[in-house]
Amino acid sequence: MRLTRREFAHSALAAGLAAALPASLFSGCSVSNAARTANSAAPAGSRPAQFDSSSEISFPKGFFWGAATAAYQIEGAWKDDGKGESIWDRFSHTPGKIKNGDNGDITCDSYHRFSEDLALLRAMNLNSYRFSISWPRLQPAGSGSPNPKAFDHYSRILDALLEARIRPLVTVYHWDLPQVLEDTGGWPNRDTASRYADYVELVARAFGDRVTDWLLFNEPLTFTYEGYLDGTHAPGRKSIIDFLRASHTVNLAQGAGFHALKSIRPSARVGTSLLMSACEPATDSEEDHLAAERAHAISNLWFLEPALKGRYPEALTFFPETAIGIKSGDFDKMRAPLDFIGINLYYRTIASAPGAMERLANPQQWLFPVKMEGGQQGPKTDLGWEVWPSMLYDVVTRISRDFNRPQIEITESGCAFNDGPDASGVIHDTRRIEYHRQYLQALARAIAEGADVRGYHAWTLLDNFEWAEGFSQRFGLAYVDFKTQQRTLKESGKWYARVAAQNHVGPSHV
Repeated sequence: MRLTRREFAHSALAAGLAAALPASLFSGCSVSNAARTANSAAPAGSRPAQFDSSSEISFPKGFFWGAATAAYQIEGAWKDDGKGESIWDRFSHTPGKIKNGDNGDITCDSYHRFSEDLALLRAMNLNSYRFSISWPRLQPAGSGSPNPKAFDHYSRILDALLEARIRPLVTVYHWDLPQVLEDTGGWPNRDTASRYADYVELVARAFGDRVTDWLLFNEPLTFTYEGYLDGTHAPGRKSIIDFLRASHTVNLAQGAGFHALKSIRPSARVGTSLLMSACEPATDSEEDHLAAERAHAISNLWFLEPALKGRYPEALTFFPETAIGIKSGDFDKMRAPLDFIGINLYYRTIASAPGAMERLANPQQWLFPVKMEGGQQGPKTDLGWEVWPSMLYDVVTRISRDFNRPQIEITESGCAFNDGPDASGVIHDTRRIEYHRQYLQALARAIAEGADVRGYHAWTLLDNFEWAEGFSQRFGLAYVDFKTQQRTLKESGKWYARVAAQNHVGPSHV
């Protein structure tokens, strides 16, 4: 999940893209008339943030109730049993990169304590568990045969989940690139797409007999932007060229990985998990509506349209084809007819067009003339993110409408509230209960209006290492004492257990 909300107007992308690239690198591709059409979204704040919470709402039969995790955030055992170094191992061991000097060396120690995590999943009556396979654990050198001990480890997890009748929803890549591949260029290097496709094939051969549902990537916009442009995530680079080329390599890898997995397991259900945001115009002006469309294109479609339509969305006034590194045939290589779309959602985006003087003062805004800020009207989580349930309805219905009603799974939705145990050891995190209740009510409305949503995965099962925030933010349904590794189900986890068991969300009593 993404741990920092960036305002594009103040980011390296908006602040340095045009300046970093000579004009000769840009083609004359302009925004189409369709993109100029006013966004159907109402101006920010004109719709209610909450839905009716006075009645019970049922979900479709067979709905997946799950929780999500990521290998680096929970596994620990950072160099046990032959695991190779990842970019997050290197980054978190670099002074000044992580809040409070934290790292993921131990975190929740789930590598050794998965039986305790499984007990939590069972206690919450969940029938889906989204977790990721660590690339440098399974393939320490970024290529070659699988590490036998890692193969055994993930095999035990899969067997235990299946025995408990919990679907494994496996994320192939959740940000932990082997450091050896970063040393040869990382994601900006086109060859990484081939290494990734080989890795996908290895994973499919190793575990495809027990895994039917896969996610190729988690939030590619986040790890390319934060890792190669903004520099706040691993590997910590700050280069516009690296960001552009990394995003293109990931799109090539997504296509190659999809076809590699399908070649091994044709019946597998394959998707990608994308961070999305409801992009709303700040006002009802035509300029702000167009800005919201541009924000939607860069935030939500940059890794979806290449897969489903073999093209990049029209987010920029000029398309830097040469800088991105596009070669003949690349658009066909990017195509991947995903079986479903995973949506991660945490906050909405308020978009506005910069004024004429702002654009004159900052020529780069002729390339991406959008100011993007997080919503400020709703209540805030402890991390400062706005709680605005209707954005989940907005995103799901927009994607359903624009992509011919695809299968969707909510692969992450969650909130940081840092409530701890009271004197009796109970964690009364009522704000988290209301967060999930309201977002599920919004999701139920989208389903009632025709969206084909198959599951909801709360972020996250356990309090864990939250990337650049270290251990300062708690998103878990279960509380973790990081000194003793004791897990305690929060009141939100107990509530979620009732929701999963009954397949419906009850009325609010808060």
